[in-house]
Amino acid sequence: MRTLLNIIWLVLSGFWLFLGYMLAALIMCILIVTIPWGIAAARIGIYALWPFGKTVVDKPTAGVGSALGNVVWVILAGWWIALEHIISGIALCVTIIGIPFGIANFKMVPVALLPLGKEIVDIP
Repeated sequence: MRTLLNIIWLVLSGFWLFLGYMLAALIMCILIVTIPWGIAAARIGIYALWPFGKTVVDKPTAGVGSALGNVVWVILAGWWIALEHIISGIALCVTIIGIPFGIANFKMVPVALLPLGKEIVDIP
């Protein structure tokens, strides 16, 4: 079932979200100083490409550095990626079939805004 949901997700919004994250990762890596944010964007982008069967959890070792890094992330790229999730979620909620995928988009907004200090793990 997860594979079917992931395929539908990929077609409806996953690919476009993935491209948005990869654009953010590319920009962050080009700027050299922001490479850690680029790595985080790429990691979350792969999650956005194929999200069913995975979940996001807080890293127990995340501290003040992650919090400060998230502030920089929101300013540089987080707000427009979160906006991408919101727009995609609203568009998907227009149809009955798209409602679960729209809700999944809304659940990804906090990760898009604050990716540092998070870890993506498989659901057993």
